[in-house]
Order: sequence, then C-alpha cells, then structure tokens
Amino acid sequence: MINLDFSKNSDGLLPAIVQDSESGNVLMLAYINKESWDKTLSTGKAHYWSRSRQQLWLKGESSGHVQLIREILVDCDQDTVVFKVEQLGGAACHKGYGSCFFRRIVNNELQIIEKKVFDPADVYGNK
Repeated sequence: MINLDFSKNSDGLLPAIVQDSESGNVLMLAYINKESWDKTLSTGKAHYWSRSRQQLWLKGESSGHVQLIREILVDCDQDTVVFKVEQLGGAACHKGYGSCFFRRIVNNELQIIEKKVFDPADVYGNK
C-alpha cells in the first residue's frame, strides 16, 4: 500500500488535482483523507472528502458523472496527488461545466469560457 503523508495537515486532508486523462485539462481540485484514498485505490473510482458535508464522497454519486481512475501521480513529499481520470458524463463541475475551471479573468472580470454540459437543476433538483 502506498503511504501518503496525511499528518502534514491538522485536518488530515491532502489536495487532489484532477485531470482528464485524455486531454490533460484540469477538471477540479478536491481533498482526500486516508479513508477516501483507500476507497479510491480499492474501487478505481475517485473518492474524496467533502469538507462542506464532512463525509466521504464518491464523485458522481448524485449526478452519475463518476471519475474512473486511469493514473495517479504522487508528489515528492507524498502530500499531494494528481488523479488522471476518465470523466463519465462529460462534466466534473456541479455547476454543469466540464471543468470547475470554466472561467478566466479578462479585464479584471470573470468570463465563462465553456458551455454547460448539463443543467444542475435537472440533476440535483432545487437544492
């Protein structure tokens, strides 16, 4: 088993940068703890720790937009990972975009640079 250094942060969370395995596009940044790391390794599906819900989170459990792990990179300090994934359903972002990084700064304003893949109200309801 690969031992990541979860002790570096008091909350036991490490950043997980998520990239599309084909295009290399950055899809999202999430956090993992020991439980989500072990679950990711055992299932081949990306699991994270939801800081807002304070619980284990299988990416796509609500939307069906699961992330299948294709490769994992670990940094030199063993405290950050890159998940290269196959993004099912075409969207990683809960706002309906392919990537959570769907905006860029132009003239000191945010400009949307992607088209929505789905309507969040259709997938998640009116939360």
